[in-house]
Amino acid sequence: MALDQSFVGRSYPPTDPYEVGREKIREFVEAVGDSNPAYTDPEAARALGHPDVIAPPTFVFAITFKAAGLVIQDPQLGLDYSRVVHGDQRFVYTRPVRAGDRLTVTSTIEAIKSLAGNDILDVRGEVHDEAGEHVVTAVTKLVSRAAEVG
Repeated sequence: MALDQSFVGRSYPPTDPYEVGREKIREFVEAVGDSNPAYTDPEAARALGHPDVIAPPTFVFAITFKAAGLVIQDPQLGLDYSRVVHGDQRFVYTRPVRAGDRLTVTSTIEAIKSLAGNDILDVRGEVHDEAGEHVVTAVTKLVSRAAEVG
């Protein structure tokens, strides 16, 4: 069953603040194998004009995808998450995520399409810092695969 197009434009409440910590950034860069010193060395980050270490661009996925859970779990939307695969991810930054940031995410359904029996859902996550300033926009594309016939 196709997802309801009337959900396009629906926004969900902002998340509780997520505090970005140096240790979380370090764990992430170790996991992805990124040796950029701006991610682990405060002096290297300051030399580049940042007040503290910064996070790699994909770090924010963890908090934006968690926020998208409000969309995914909305029973009125009717998304069958057992059939969902991650189709695409985009980030548009105003500034890097920094250690010490307290970030909130507001998720909005940006688009719903049906293609060959699959439902395609684009969820935009607007990430703001504690002062309300925009940090990054993340767009997550989820594909709910069509039910197998027979």
